[in-house]
Amino acid sequence: MGAAQAGVEVRIAVENDPHAAATYAANHPRTTLLRQDIRRLKDIPIRSNGSSTVLFGGPPCQGFSTSNQRTRSSRNPQNWLVLEFLRIARLWRPKWVVFENVKGFVETADGIFLRQLQKSLADMDYSVTTWVLNAAEFGVPQVRSRLFVVGSAQGAPIPKPEGTRKAPLTVADAIADLPQLENGASIDWLPYEDRSPTRYARRLRGKLKGCKGHLVSRNARYVVERYKHIPQGGNWEDIPNRLMRNYADPANCHTGIYHRLDAKKPSIVLGNYRKNMVIHPTESRGLSVREAARLQSFPDWYDFKGSIGFQQQQVGNAVPPLLAEVVFQAVVKLARE
Repeated sequence: MGAAQAGVEVRIAVENDPHAAATYAANHPRTTLLRQDIRRLKDIPIRSNGSSTVLFGGPPCQGFSTSNQRTRSSRNPQNWLVLEFLRIARLWRPKWVVFENVKGFVETADGIFLRQLQKSLADMDYSVTTWVLNAAEFGVPQVRSRLFVVGSAQGAPIPKPEGTRKAPLTVADAIADLPQLENGASIDWLPYEDRSPTRYARRLRGKLKGCKGHLVSRNARYVVERYKHIPQGGNWEDIPNRLMRNYADPANCHTGIYHRLDAKKPSIVLGNYRKNMVIHPTESRGLSVREAARLQSFPDWYDFKGSIGFQQQQVGNAVPPLLAEVVFQAVVKLARE
């Protein structure tokens, strides 16, 4: 999405997850989608003329996330899918490469994956730059840092994008115009609220009168009761002990659990926001799929496929399109010089 917004024509995509593939096909019908494991891809049916091609992507990020200490190591076979990115780069030899992952990729296994990636790209004669960019500094209402390793075969490295010095967008900026919902809301399409949308919201709404994605997980009554005790910006520590008795030791809960968003600040990282029970700033419920998509900067016409759980996973896993757009704008600018 971000590449397209920057003017890149995305000709081919490879996606192995069936639900993500269904979403991709629905929203990007002009792109040839190969629904397969990247390890099975032996040929790319587009010739790289060395002047305008770009390879971009990233391996599954769960094995590099700092919230995952169980399989965050070089022993996790999924983490070595980074070698597939390098294999495709060698096979196709594009003019540009853009690799993305979570910030934790930098430190995982003492940096072995990052060093391997940088060295291999350099050995292919790419000028390599490495950036960690915070989405909140690039017009996304969420504090979300992502790693980008960018290679240029043009001879000169791509300058790092500069973030804005303006105050970051807030949760309210992103979702205040969306409908009020209840725990377990299940009506997919709804009209917009009769409120004046912010400039950010207007950009994502376009000319629509309403949108899909107003789906909220149904939490148990005792979970909703916990929500009522948490102020904006608070978390599980604000919940009375009498309501946390099903936890063996509530003191061991992660600070991101039961976090109620602060309407006047950017969102925290939206990972698995259903499992972490991220709470709406003013309503005692979890976030809807569309609210999370707004906080990720997806346009409202973007239609997520699959059950609510799979939709939530896709939104939480995604690179914010506005952040990706900034990265690809840097590539396009240098390509035109």
